[in-house]
Amino acid sequence: MDQTTQALLFALLGAILGAGVILAWRVSEAQMHERTQVEEPAVPPGIATVLSVLRSSALVVDEKDEVLKASAPAYALGLVRGTEVAVEELADLVRQVRRDGQIRETELVMSRGRAVAPLHVTARVAPLSSRLVLALVEDRTRERRVEAIRRDFVANVSHELKTPVGALNLLAEAVQEAADDPEAVIRFSGRMQTESARLTRLVQQIIELSRLQGDDPLLEPQIVDVDAVVNRSIDQSIIDAQSKRISLTHDGERGLQILGNGDEIALALGNLVANAVAYSPGNSRVVVSARTDELMVDLTVTDQGIGIPAGEIDRIFERFYRVDPARHRSTGGTGLGLSIVKHVAASHGGEVRVWSVEGQGSTFTLSLPRRASEPAPGTSTTSTSTVSHQEATP
Repeated sequence: MDQTTQALLFALLGAILGAGVILAWRVSEAQMHERTQVEEPAVPPGIATVLSVLRSSALVVDEKDEVLKASAPAYALGLVRGTEVAVEELADLVRQVRRDGQIRETELVMSRGRAVAPLHVTARVAPLSSRLVLALVEDRTRERRVEAIRRDFVANVSHELKTPVGALNLLAEAVQEAADDPEAVIRFSGRMQTESARLTRLVQQIIELSRLQGDDPLLEPQIVDVDAVVNRSIDQSIIDAQSKRISLTHDGERGLQILGNGDEIALALGNLVANAVAYSPGNSRVVVSARTDELMVDLTVTDQGIGIPAGEIDRIFERFYRVDPARHRSTGGTGLGLSIVKHVAASHGGEVRVWSVEGQGSTFTLSLPRRASEPAPGTSTTSTSTVSHQEATP
């Protein structure tokens, strides 16, 4: 083989090797580019950062309906299961938004089983890109519950006001028709006074409850003398106790002080004492006592009355709730007293507890914060303001 032929062969071999090197480089570059595309973050960093600080539930869904990113509240709310949207209505909304690119907003009710109340949420779904969809979900369960309570409150107030107003109207007509019968006029006017007093008490308690229902902590609590509050509450019910020959006794530790609003505490304790007297039989006993520990003062009202069925105890603090709707007509109850007690306890950072056995009596305990610098409590004694059976009038 001559030198010219060899040179041509070597040139051809070099060209083939060069082409192979270039082709291999191109293939390697394409593979590297493809790998780079695959390893790019599925969710843009800015969006991931925003989701991490959102208090609302948020999730980003791709074109395969897989959840690429979700905030912690979304998992807590049960919106995500693995990499899937757990709520079918929300998943369907995401698909609709991906299909036409239109922002959608709706309300959903999420069932959590028979034993747990359903969640009411609002969902707002919007496109992030051609392949990603963002869903923001807000839990509105508490707002819906508040709205329902407000509607029930207005309906109950209307119903409760209608009863005494209607009674007053009928009694006024009866008085007018019995103008020539003095005894009937006296009888009807007495009932008018009773209904008027009931109406006044109902309106007053509605106003008090509206003022207290926020359960906001007291801004400037004052030092309250427990003995004065107990005596004030007893004085408010002493006439009713005398008329039923009920012994109304102040017992327990003396010289205690608590932090709060004296008028509100007296109102709450007064409601407990009034209920104890109203629902106790004649010739029985009602005891108002005070006990303390390092942090709290317990104001306890114990009666020997009709008691509360075990199945009703959890509901007695609801507004307008009555264990037996027929009983309040004889006692003049409004169904708001215990609700007021509950709100006073909450606004003072305390609580109210109840023990009761049907047919044996009840014990209500209003627990309120004790004054930190309070001196050592006194010994247990009995107040001289007891209404004994002998002192009570028939």
